Amino acid sequence: MFNIKFNINKILLAIVIILLIALGAVVYWQRSGFEKSYWAVYLDTGDLYFGKLSSFPKLSLSDVWFLQRNPQDTQNPLSLTKFGNAFWGPEDKIYLNEKSVAWKTKLREDSQVVQFIKNPQTVQPQTQSQTQPPIQESTITPSTQ
Repeated sequence: MFNIKFNINKILLAIVIILLIALGAVVYWQRSGFEKSYWAVYLDTGDLYFGKLSSFPKLSLSDVWFLQRNPQDTQNPLSLTKFGNAFWGPEDKIYLNEKSVAWKTKLREDSQVVQFIKNPQTVQPQTQSQTQPPIQESTITPSTQ
């Protein structure tokens, strides 16, 4: 009888240790582990956000930027603005209602949006077959591709 309890205790201890290691790995991965990619998230309200997408424990974006319309500026009708710099002083994280997400897509590392987010002061577009204007300050000019 003593031998059976000893074996059960060893098994339970092993399970607890494995779970603690797994939990530690998940927390490390979520906090500082791998470099997360940037995503574009379009909501059914018409808002377009860019940031690092996380789905655990809730769908959220961090390092958030949003596309802002500038109808008075015909030269640059759209601008990319840092969410954390909004006048009401939000944290730089948005929790999203999954039912409100119309679509989401992972952005390539060579995307003009990603290049602007990583270095907002000096972004030069990639040379492509069509000439695209460079992104300046917090403005993205739509291309005619």
